Amino acid sequence: MTWQSLLEPNDAIYAVRTQAPGPEGRLPLTPALLRDSPSGDVFGMTQNAGMGWPRANMLGPQVMIVSTAGGMRSEDGRPIALGLHSGHFELSDQVRAAAETIADAGGLPFATYVSDQCDGRSQGTTGMFDSLPYRNDAAIVMRRLIRSLPTRSAVMGVATCDKGLPATMMALASQHDLPTVLVPGGVTLPPAQGEDLARVQTLGVRYANDELSLEDAAELGCRACASPGGGCHFLGTAATSQVVAEALGLALPHSALAPSGEPVWAQVARQSAHAVLRQRELGITTRDVLTEQAVENAMAVHAAIGGSLNLLMHIPAIAHAAGLRRPTLDDWVRVNKAVPRIVSVLPNGPVHHPTVRMFLAGGTPEVMLHLRDLGLLHLDVLTATGETLGTVLDWWESSERRVRMKQVLLDQQGVEADDVIMSPARARERGLTPTATFPVGNLAPDGSVVKSTAIDPSRIRDGVFHHVGPARVFTSEAAAVAAIKERAVSPGDVMVMMGIGPTGTGMEETFQVTSALRYLSYGKEISLITDARFSGVSTGACVGHVGPEALAGGPIGRVRDGDLVEIRIDVANLEGTIDLVGDGSGRLTPTEGARLLAQRSPHPDLAPHPQLPADTRLWAALQEVSGGTWAGCVYDTDRIVAVLRAGLAALDGADG
Repeated sequence: MTWQSLLEPNDAIYAVRTQAPGPEGRLPLTPALLRDSPSGDVFGMTQNAGMGWPRANMLGPQVMIVSTAGGMRSEDGRPIALGLHSGHFELSDQVRAAAETIADAGGLPFATYVSDQCDGRSQGTTGMFDSLPYRNDAAIVMRRLIRSLPTRSAVMGVATCDKGLPATMMALASQHDLPTVLVPGGVTLPPAQGEDLARVQTLGVRYANDELSLEDAAELGCRACASPGGGCHFLGTAATSQVVAEALGLALPHSALAPSGEPVWAQVARQSAHAVLRQRELGITTRDVLTEQAVENAMAVHAAIGGSLNLLMHIPAIAHAAGLRRPTLDDWVRVNKAVPRIVSVLPNGPVHHPTVRMFLAGGTPEVMLHLRDLGLLHLDVLTATGETLGTVLDWWESSERRVRMKQVLLDQQGVEADDVIMSPARARERGLTPTATFPVGNLAPDGSVVKSTAIDPSRIRDGVFHHVGPARVFTSEAAAVAAIKERAVSPGDVMVMMGIGPTGTGMEETFQVTSALRYLSYGKEISLITDARFSGVSTGACVGHVGPEALAGGPIGRVRDGDLVEIRIDVANLEGTIDLVGDGSGRLTPTEGARLLAQRSPHPDLAPHPQLPADTRLWAALQEVSGGTWAGCVYDTDRIVAVLRAGLAALDGADG
């Protein structure tokens, strides 16, 4: 094709209209509206008519729907343009269901879109440098879109996956004086025969280690997404965020983890639309639902399900958007020590049920029933229904929905619901241990986190994981992955990935490393320490969020190859340490190791990634000023302004 052929005329292009009669009828204007309202209100009605909205139905409540929908499908469901991931590929159907419900109730629905990226698709690439910063950007754009409809009286969010869903919750949380409801976009179905979406992301490393054939890799990779929509079918960030939305009260009870595209999934959207209109009628706003007690409930549910560690950044960010106190490291330690893990789902196990089974077993309300009986929840908080959590759980306990969903699970999968979501006593009998431990030590003076549920049970003796081994230092994730594929990392090693925090790479998610260690036959014998993040699909012991990050002066940035590193994690009492305890001269105490680290210069190869985008550098600087990773990677405007003013004053003083 020549460039001229792109512009060659044909007769069809000359059938151009230069005017049209316009919609028939009359706007429902009143003297008061014309006299007292801003011109934008009237012009908005003109545009509503131009878009074809019935003139008789223009004065109902206006509801803004923000979603992360992506891709484009034909009427029969075939892809016209792909989305970046299955999680947002079917969301437009939920938006449609919610909008039709609002319209049928006499309201005016508005739909806007801020699509999102896929962490799985960008694993191991520079695309990951935009992942976590995107969350803040998306929340900002959503808030701007919401405010751009000044006549709104309620807001709905429709989202599914790792960063788009937390961003949507942040946007909704900031709507303090409006009713809001979050519609979780659900989960994809697992294949009847094949591998889950966590394991299938390790095809390359298993093939490179001669643990998988080319033919098997090709077939397994093809069938892993067994339905076209929904988030990954394990409790990674996407699924965990859906559960947390429900636990916060932003989403309707038993709406998280519904299988995408199924009738119940569409019904969730319709019920959510009714719920936000009911909140409006009752005068309930987001400020009434999102309270410090609701945040505590969400943290407790996160611990009970063994949720993704990324929520340690997202829950504080949602609290910040709601104008609430952000949970601290001490809060996370306290909650995780108090709350037992009672869910057996991918990736933690011990039985690796996909998330659709958790939904059928009762989902979030079932988990909260058990926590209620332990006295671990605030039952007087409001939910998206407009009723208190206590009232909702009383209903759930004897509901037909609860009984029939559990029967579907038994009939279709032969699985008892109590084997997926267990009583605390049953969970103890099955050996389920608490969710997360927050090690400190001379390598992590500001703290770190390990998903202790993901440590291979064979590595735990008398409730304690203990590993002393030589450090293998990597200043990029790519180098670490290459070493694993080339079998240059041996059982007993402690991999130290540094410079991969916010300042280095935008705090990329290192799932391709942690998942490799989980699914390689010898991976459980290798540990990992990093200032990056990961979802928690790991084994051995993968310690992340190490603070301070290496490029902010953290001692992790002073480790050298061959240093002796000790990791100790008490998975029962949720206490742990990570320390440098030796160098070439012999063993050291943790105190001596701290002194050695203080005397060293940073690793000579430590530097921000050369392809780190300027946008991400700005995000890293702003979130660092605002409290950093453990404060949720948020933008604290007052703090940022104060620092900028102090900096300008210092520069002016230096110039003078």
